[in-house]
Amino acid sequence: MRLDKLLSEVGLCSRTESKKAARAGKITVDGITVKTTDIHVDPEKSIITYMGIPVEYKKFTYIMLNKPDGYISATDDKKEHTVLELLDERTQKLGLFPCGRLDKNTLGLLILTNNGELCHRLLSPKHHVEKVYFFRAERCITDEDQRRLESGVNLDGVVTKPAKLELCDDRMSGYLTITEGKFHQVKRMLEAVCNKVTYLERVKFAGIPLDTSLSRGEWRRLTVDEEAHLESFLK
Repeated sequence: MRLDKLLSEVGLCSRTESKKAARAGKITVDGITVKTTDIHVDPEKSIITYMGIPVEYKKFTYIMLNKPDGYISATDDKKEHTVLELLDERTQKLGLFPCGRLDKNTLGLLILTNNGELCHRLLSPKHHVEKVYFFRAERCITDEDQRRLESGVNLDGVVTKPAKLELCDDRMSGYLTITEGKFHQVKRMLEAVCNKVTYLERVKFAGIPLDTSLSRGEWRRLTVDEEAHLESFLK
């Protein structure tokens, strides 16, 4: 891989910035100062520093974000705040995008990555990847409501796949597990049984729970075990 491409992909600098840094003697490869960044390096073996910072190359990045209210799940928007604005400047340069979407006013777990193949696999309905939402409803959910929600409700002519509903004692809140990602799906499912969602938060995605130590708007990289778990869906 070309050195300038590597430095760009890890979010340290643009290709133009890397060329300037090299001319200023601020990049080393295997202990040797290089004056150009059009050379090829081994991302797995070469020891590289940029302005004294050790460069760690990873092909893919995975971020867990505790999405706050008022942000949209997009990479860019001229009118709305996007979830990428919550990341630091360096991380924003990694080409990340949301793996699935949360509505503007839906809170909780959002995975950001630059692994397009994995994202496609996780979002494909045929792979039945579970998403768990905590919700509060406007009124109590009856046994019949629960039966309908779990067996599938009609949304604009399409019946939702079977879901799992675990109600809290008040029967006005609970955890709904679905394997699809239709537009406003949880809200529309409640509307289909003549109810209304008043609060919605995703608490688990693809078997990974939201880190409760993350405040709204905070994020962290996935652990090695969490990354391995996600990438197991490609096998």
